[in-house]
Amino acid sequence: MRKRISLTTARNLPWYLKIYASMIGASVDGRQHRLESYCGVPNEELLHHWTVGEMLYLSLMGEQADEASLYAFQVLTGLLTSNGPGSISAQGCKGAVSSDGPETPERVQINKAMIGFMSHTGFSHGGAGYEGIIFLVDRFKQTALSDAGDAAHGLDLDAMAREYAEEYGLAKQAAKDAGGGRVGAIAGINHPVFKDKPVNQDPRETFINGLFSERDDYNVFHDYYKKLVTALFQAGATRNVFCVNIDGVISAMLLKMLWPRFRAGTLNEQALEAAAFTIFLYGRMVGCAAEIDDHINRGKNMDTRTPATRLETVS
Repeated sequence: MRKRISLTTARNLPWYLKIYASMIGASVDGRQHRLESYCGVPNEELLHHWTVGEMLYLSLMGEQADEASLYAFQVLTGLLTSNGPGSISAQGCKGAVSSDGPETPERVQINKAMIGFMSHTGFSHGGAGYEGIIFLVDRFKQTALSDAGDAAHGLDLDAMAREYAEEYGLAKQAAKDAGGGRVGAIAGINHPVFKDKPVNQDPRETFINGLFSERDDYNVFHDYYKKLVTALFQAGATRNVFCVNIDGVISAMLLKMLWPRFRAGTLNEQALEAAAFTIFLYGRMVGCAAEIDDHINRGKNMDTRTPATRLETVS
């Protein structure tokens, strides 16, 4: 509140909030929208007693959050929000602002920039969290795991990791022997930026792991991921220890929240996909709104942020 903002930002802020509110509402089944309530909670209670974070959790999960779940949810959306600069979704909205001409800010159409955000969000950028969830579900659905937050789960995660690492290594070798075919990457592991060291780490994952360790907040899926990257290297399936990337963190955190209902059979894989993609949009839209506003205030017309020195002529 102590930061100085431009008149343009102050004028546009209510519009950003209106768009964000519309997206939250659109992510919930229409039957949950009533004249006097939202997802079963009276409007007056929501307006006077609920935070936006609590409303987001209600919208995505269909239930009121307890303290631990809400904290994890807020950390997760915070990660997604702060991961905006340079991302594909941010490029979409930034390009839309550039095309309107931020040097004349009143001409910039925020709605169109938000369409750029949506058009630049897809199966790889936005949907990767779902792929990680399905990977983890495949690894754990045959176990007796009931509580993903119980460190005394009784599972031999090291053995589970070794078993999959050996399977993956054999599949890679078979594909190579067959003529150089590739085996698909493991969702949630490795990242093009954080690689080529003996032991690779995504600093965001490292931060999250430390944060929840200090709170004694255990996640069996995150633990499995960390054991798996070591097992893959030891099995010769990877040339070094890959990192658990931010998509892996998203998958582990979200699946921990959804696991009880998935285990009970009240949540199917399609619902898991929708939840993973939607939570990505919740966080990234805030980051993209910041990108739009920043570019409106500081950007240049038709600025694609590629230095002229890096351009080449193809003849």
